[in-house]
Amino acid sequence: MFEKLGNFVAKRRKGVFILFIIGILVSGGLGSQAFSRFDSGGYSDPSSDSAKVAEYLQDTFDVRNPSIVMAVHTKGGSINDPDVVTSAEELESQIRNDSNTDKVISYWSSGNSPFLKSKDGTSGLMFVYLKTTDFTETDKLGGQYQEKYNGTYKNLAVYVSGEAVFANAINGNIQEDLKVAEFISIPLTFLLLLLVFGALVASAMPLVIGVTAIIGTFFVMYLLTLFTDVSIFVLNLTTGLGLGLGIDYALLIVNRFREELAKGLSKESAIVNTMKTAGKTVFYSGLTVVVTLISLMFFPLNFLKSMGYAGASVVALAVFGALIPLPALLVMLGEKVNKGRVRRGALIQREDGRWAQVARFVMRKPITVVAASLAILFFFISPIGNAKFGQVDTDQLPATDRAYISSQFIAEQFPGEEGNPIEIIFPNGSSQPAEISAFTNQLSSVVGIARVGAPQVVGNAVRVEAVQLMKPRTPASEALIEEIRALPSPDGMLVGGVAADYADTQGAIADTLPIVFGWVVLIVLLLLFAFTGSLILPIKAILLNFLSLAATIGVLWWVFGEGNLQSVVGDFIVTGIIDTNMMVLVAIVAFGLSMDYEVFLLSRIKEEHDAGRSNTESVAIGLQKSARIITAAAFILAIVFAAFVTSGVTAIKLLGFGVAFAILLDATLIRALLVPALMRLFGERNWWAPKALKRFQINH
Repeated sequence: MFEKLGNFVAKRRKGVFILFIIGILVSGGLGSQAFSRFDSGGYSDPSSDSAKVAEYLQDTFDVRNPSIVMAVHTKGGSINDPDVVTSAEELESQIRNDSNTDKVISYWSSGNSPFLKSKDGTSGLMFVYLKTTDFTETDKLGGQYQEKYNGTYKNLAVYVSGEAVFANAINGNIQEDLKVAEFISIPLTFLLLLLVFGALVASAMPLVIGVTAIIGTFFVMYLLTLFTDVSIFVLNLTTGLGLGLGIDYALLIVNRFREELAKGLSKESAIVNTMKTAGKTVFYSGLTVVVTLISLMFFPLNFLKSMGYAGASVVALAVFGALIPLPALLVMLGEKVNKGRVRRGALIQREDGRWAQVARFVMRKPITVVAASLAILFFFISPIGNAKFGQVDTDQLPATDRAYISSQFIAEQFPGEEGNPIEIIFPNGSSQPAEISAFTNQLSSVVGIARVGAPQVVGNAVRVEAVQLMKPRTPASEALIEEIRALPSPDGMLVGGVAADYADTQGAIADTLPIVFGWVVLIVLLLLFAFTGSLILPIKAILLNFLSLAATIGVLWWVFGEGNLQSVVGDFIVTGIIDTNMMVLVAIVAFGLSMDYEVFLLSRIKEEHDAGRSNTESVAIGLQKSARIITAAAFILAIVFAAFVTSGVTAIKLLGFGVAFAILLDATLIRALLVPALMRLFGERNWWAPKALKRFQINH
């Protein structure tokens, strides 16, 4: 198959490359429109009780959450002082008359509601409801209202927060941080490619494929935004994977093509041989990563689904770019791919170089190496026992961000989460007044509940509102929701609101994880068996990847959960939890990338073993021929993701640091030490599989 593909591309190289250029221009033009269509939500399970409550509130009770929450603080005195009342009413009138405002509810317009008054009586709340419900518009307006009203108004200090403001702050930070990350990673990546290839033209090829994979993915994301919501966080994942894997795959193809040319082959024969070897490796490697990332689509949360869409798309496009337009371009260039040489000896391929010596040293003392490597891994894993997982909140923003400062002020000044109440719906509540009364009496005495509102009846449905003391997206609020749901209650009761949404989301992730890991293990086992013809190698690969993943989670908790290494990763707010969604994302991406490098390494080892070499020699020579490329690919990908550590958004820092650490750990401790040591211990049994299964191996 790959030989035929190589012949086809070689013969139709100009037509293939022209179509590629046209596709990139079209994708770039349409894909750029996706940026304004991304949202910062997607953390809810649409099939949960809290989602059903949200439907009841909107459809039956005509209730929606305020888009903007303002705290109006007096600079001295009480919020009931005449001059303060006058200023507050003027501010409220100004906001109400804004063309984008639907309605405003405040302490002053609600008849001095005690629930909208701060503990010390120096601040009052204003809830602003916008006319639009479109996310893109709401996001934009959140920034406009913050810009217009946050700060000082006459004798008042105004703190602007709320969902729209938070969304605008997150989106703005991510887009600005992405520019910084690209400014850092692209030049460093090119310098590393120049070091590996030693020639300017060859070094540019992988970078071109990486960038075009990103452009193509933004086009796919634009198409998806026409039918579903897509998270703003796909920007970082697309850039990281597109640039990193696009370069990795292209690096493998370009390197092998130059090797074949150095043997004296024609450019057409060189590309055919390249496709039979490196092309097959890229295909299987990419396929392994794609099926791993597809597992993110199993989660009901749109945030993780978005990552699955973007991740699978960008990897598939990176593979496509490396197997179709890149070979066409290489055949067109021929020997010119070596132009602009800045380093001699880059093409010399030795069978007994530094990496072969490392492999032979490791295989002389395999038990010692395995024991030492496992000790290091378990040292990294050890903090995992203390890990706690939660969800994204305003704490993800930099401490200097106005949205964060406002949210903290509101949290400190007001005794309960008035803007984020627990919403309880009784669908048939009109026929259950006694049961509801008994339930609300019990609810009032639950620790953590600030107040319980009077029942509201519309048709058969009854709504009860309760305000909790703690922030809604925390483990404490999750425990509170579980306690409320465990109370004796009328039939059909539904508990919703932000805290319940958080609890339902955590539950949905936990329920889906076994399915996800089952899918990943099964599919990876099948693919690696088809690629290697071995049953032992896939099992070892999966076990090592889980160890590497556990080590990554342990280190992430030590850094982001406990607040260590801030001098390295930059300042962030230590909350004592790790964001569950980002941890799942890091785990799936890291697992996929680990399999990527496993295929890179096994490909060359298998090539040597199939040529008749012993297991030991196959490992040594295979590592020698692949380690330089694997190491370069790993460092490039690590640089791309490590650049995200410069972000002010903690979740993006975590993504960048987590993936970079996992990649470097995998390329050094796992691939350079553990894999050769274990292959030496297993010997020829590495290639064992039952005869009945051998017929399922795919030969090319």
